[in-house]
Amino acid sequence: MTRIHPTALVDPAAELDDSVQVGAYTIIGPQVRIGAGTVIGPHCVIEGRTTIGSDNRFYQFGSIGAMPQDMSHAGEVTELVIGDRNTVREFCTFNTGTFKEQGVTRVGDDNWIMAYVHLAHDVRLGSHTVLANNVTLAGHVHVGDWAVIGGLTGVHQWVHVGAHAMIGFQGHVAQDVAPFMTVDGNPLAVRAVNLTGLKRRGFSDERQRQIRQMHKLLFRGSLTLEQARSEIEALGTDDPDVRTMLDFLAASTRGLVR
Repeated sequence: MTRIHPTALVDPAAELDDSVQVGAYTIIGPQVRIGAGTVIGPHCVIEGRTTIGSDNRFYQFGSIGAMPQDMSHAGEVTELVIGDRNTVREFCTFNTGTFKEQGVTRVGDDNWIMAYVHLAHDVRLGSHTVLANNVTLAGHVHVGDWAVIGGLTGVHQWVHVGAHAMIGFQGHVAQDVAPFMTVDGNPLAVRAVNLTGLKRRGFSDERQRQIRQMHKLLFRGSLTLEQARSEIEALGTDDPDVRTMLDFLAASTRGLVR
């Protein structure tokens, strides 16, 4: 049976699995759907057309599914879709999408999202990411699986952060961050391959060697970006990590942190 605190306000039209828990003074709107095993803490507001999967944990004072903070938004009905097994700590704010993209802000599975994180409209957050305290993702930011973003980092709208990338504390991210790389400093620059993360995820020595070679071509030589791309293609487009890098470079519109 759903456990809803007597002070919570849950709209009768909301769809909550029987195993969902809702804390004190939380407000849940009519277009919200919440899956099995999810726990909503006290003093949360979940509104809009918001779908939340299974076994998530939302801590107190979250604002989930509010309208986008976009002055061109004219009240169109857009969505927020959240996957499974995410941890969302205190005071996080997630907005719905806009029709500048697909009308959906999307969060994957197994993410660890710390306090005061903001996900703006049309953000696409992959799975297994870590967003430390006060990370702010502006509109249309895409973050790949297993990325780690340090506290107090701001990411400019339309920026893409690649899979397995790591961004250091207080980053000012105005350009795309390539997969597998560690970036840090002010101004932001690529410092190394994120070898610690790759080893933790079981990347073989050969995969690490291939990624180090891509790092050398992109960031440690005198090649232009197009020249480096050609050299990376020569490493073998059937290699999944090479393919990840090439696809990322092809989708990049903001330029690359180098």
